[in-house]
Amino acid sequence: MKRAMLARLFAVAASAAVCAAGAGAALAGKVVGFLTLEGDLKERQTVAPLFGGGEKNHTLRELVGSLDRIAAGSELSGLVIRLRDFAPTTTQVQEIGAAIGRIRASGKKVHVFGDLMETRELLLGSYADEVILQAGGAVSLPGVYAEEMFLGDMLKWVGVSPDFVQVGDYKGASEMFNARPTAAWEQNINQLLDGEYAIVRAQLRKGRGLTDAQLDAAMGDSFMALGSTAVRHRLIDAELDRPELDKHLEKSYGEDFDYDENIGPGSEKERPDLASMGMFEAFAQIMKAVEESGRRETTGPTIAVLHIDGAITDGESSSGGFMGEGGVGAVTIRKALADIEDDGNIRGVIVRIDSPGGSATASENIWLGLQRIRRAGKPVWVSVGSMAASGGYYILSAGERVYVNPSSIVGSIGVVGGKFGLGGVYEKLKINVIARVRGPRAGMQGGLNPWTDEERGLVRKAMTETYDLFVSRVKAGRPGIDIAKTAEGRLFTGEKAIEMKMADALGGLDRTVTDLAAKLGLAEGKYEVMDFPAPKSLEEALEDALGGFGGLGGARSGASLAELDVAGRQLLGERGWGQVRRALGALLQLRDRGVVLVAPRVVIFR
Repeated sequence: MKRAMLARLFAVAASAAVCAAGAGAALAGKVVGFLTLEGDLKERQTVAPLFGGGEKNHTLRELVGSLDRIAAGSELSGLVIRLRDFAPTTTQVQEIGAAIGRIRASGKKVHVFGDLMETRELLLGSYADEVILQAGGAVSLPGVYAEEMFLGDMLKWVGVSPDFVQVGDYKGASEMFNARPTAAWEQNINQLLDGEYAIVRAQLRKGRGLTDAQLDAAMGDSFMALGSTAVRHRLIDAELDRPELDKHLEKSYGEDFDYDENIGPGSEKERPDLASMGMFEAFAQIMKAVEESGRRETTGPTIAVLHIDGAITDGESSSGGFMGEGGVGAVTIRKALADIEDDGNIRGVIVRIDSPGGSATASENIWLGLQRIRRAGKPVWVSVGSMAASGGYYILSAGERVYVNPSSIVGSIGVVGGKFGLGGVYEKLKINVIARVRGPRAGMQGGLNPWTDEERGLVRKAMTETYDLFVSRVKAGRPGIDIAKTAEGRLFTGEKAIEMKMADALGGLDRTVTDLAAKLGLAEGKYEVMDFPAPKSLEEALEDALGGFGGLGGARSGASLAELDVAGRQLLGERGWGQVRRALGALLQLRDRGVVLVAPRVVIFR
């Protein structure tokens, strides 16, 4: 099986080499870049690239880097961005949009072309000069819709007694186990939705030159609209069949313009010419690449980007988790921080956070590791992606300077802990469970009954100590912050967070890198950026893939999880199921931990 996998890698690499060989041909007349974006956009590579090729979907930083090279270069007169089932987050759209703005500022035009224009596609198009819909496509801009799940009545019906304690009135991690939302959570989530909706509207108004009334009219007609309706409301500029696009662009670039498709992430990297080699020589090249794919070292001044992307857990990071949702392990992060501390070429660190939180002890462990980096004389800055909430914000507080996107969600300073009393379920199922307890508090984590009043008081005392430590870390890291207005589980969007002194400036990862480099005195082009933790080598990835077939029990378990994953996607959709999966993955840490720092994620935005 391993040989078969390598053979497939050989075929893919050979094909890529052949494609690259024809891309360097001279182009006549004006040249327009043609960049296709599809699928999810990763924050970092999880598997080391083969021959510089990378995974199917490149990272946000790689994409923004490619766009900035287009802005700085003089070879292209314009750029067409072809969207094909592209699924970025709103914050990623904002970072890509800022890069599009830099291309336009350099005097080049940007055109966005896609088959289906929904909210995120329209948002991305609003940063460009022109938005073009494939003929026969559709436009959908219904607004922001959120669904929250409240399971309290269902759990009561089946005999489960949720017993949760939270420190912070606005903390929403355990809200789903109530029959309906509390007044504090209603206030918290509604102001957050108001902020997210205002951000979308503001960019569409600015980018498409619309008034509030015009945008209201456009949204009223565009739940699912034809291209002609979207053109009439100025949400898009034209509706064209793909073969007509070339003729359309001739108006801007002349009849002799040509496309350059070799402009995306990874296109500037050299690949071996496998097509010109014999079979055995090519196979030897691939085997060498597999062996060396996990090796990397700094060669000069470097800025490290440390990724906290997912639920924060104790132990090692995992790519599995609940339904395949990975976890960010404190042990893995501390190893990466040790490598950063020991590498003299690394001048500073940017912590890129996209996390709803997780283990309180793991969050503190990572916070301590970042403090070591600062004491070693290396500045620690923070860039927030979609979310730095709860444990994610705990880690953020270790940074000296914090950048957020307008739609970033930050906060949720609070603590939640609890368990489920399953005695009613066992009774309904006629299962007799006998609890045997040794020790004065041994039964507190038992699964039969909720806590007694005395036990709940002990839990709240322990959680309050964790909360007080959390608040002390925030107050130390964010001078001037008003805890009375920002803590207790409150959530804020980016600009509001800056106003509340929870963050410092608006900007994506690229701006954070550029500003830190300037602070360090590193000239443009004279330093490299390296992601941590390191991606797995191809050899490690192959071993992980092959290790999943070790036995019937493992295979059956994997199959059942896969079936549940498919069912979840079918019921809730790709984006909705992803949010549910992340929330459950984080909350399942309560099986092993009594207290977690988790922000609510079961909020399905449409």
